Amino acid sequence: MADSNAKMPQATPQEVIISVVAGLLAPLLAIFLVVQLVLSIQESHKPDVSSEAAQKATLARIKPLAQLAAVDANAPKVEKSGQEVYDAVCTSCHAAGALGAPKFDNKGDWGPRIKQGYDTLIKHAIEGIRQMPARGGDGDLSDVEVARAVAYMANSAGASFKAPEAAPAAVAAAAAATPPAAAEPASAAQPDPAKGKLVYDAHCAVCHSTGVAGAPKAGDKAAWSARLSQGYPMLLDHALKGIRGMPAKGGNADLPDADLANAVGYLVIEAGGKL
Repeated sequence: MADSNAKMPQATPQEVIISVVAGLLAPLLAIFLVVQLVLSIQESHKPDVSSEAAQKATLARIKPLAQLAAVDANAPKVEKSGQEVYDAVCTSCHAAGALGAPKFDNKGDWGPRIKQGYDTLIKHAIEGIRQMPARGGDGDLSDVEVARAVAYMANSAGASFKAPEAAPAAVAAAAAATPPAAAEPASAAQPDPAKGKLVYDAHCAVCHSTGVAGAPKAGDKAAWSARLSQGYPMLLDHALKGIRGMPAKGGNADLPDADLANAVGYLVIEAGGKL
């Protein structure tokens, strides 16, 4: 029978230390190997700063945001293609169908319009219709450029219109032979709000009916209150020359001053002001 009073042998401090170190050695070795593996992977993934791709990426990051180009005002105008006109002028409304504009490449939107005929669509685009201003709001576009843009958009939705290659000789000759009409001073006569309503519908409603770009909405007395205090002559001057987000003449450089004066008069009266 074993002696119950027998004592178990006790480990010395040296033996305890050796046991602890032996127990930690394996985990430490495993951690060391993992760290070495990660470092080797990172080393192999360092970018090659001398490669052509890296140089191109560097040039792309440091290139200037904009460049200035000198344009000779006397140089002959190079007319844009239909796609160029669309990208520069028309896409702001026709890409998303804003303000009822037929969306690009949407056969449902363009079908009824295509049935009206190419000439009718060109006429509407040049003169403006409903919420669309004349020439899409860019008075510098020629008739040929507008016609090309119409063909480009309509053809994307199934039409087969042939865009003009150059301005018809008869039209060009008539334009050259017709002297420009003398501009009527905007302040020469009292504005006619009734006529101004027609100008507003054709050119101004695209912004002032919805308040886009900060434009005061027609009839919104709160939005017009501070402006009316400036007086009609000052408001007309702002409309002629442009102010903040509004371009000169609402973006239609061909709009006669008298028509613009009538449109401003209409907006003033609609907002409760006096002429």
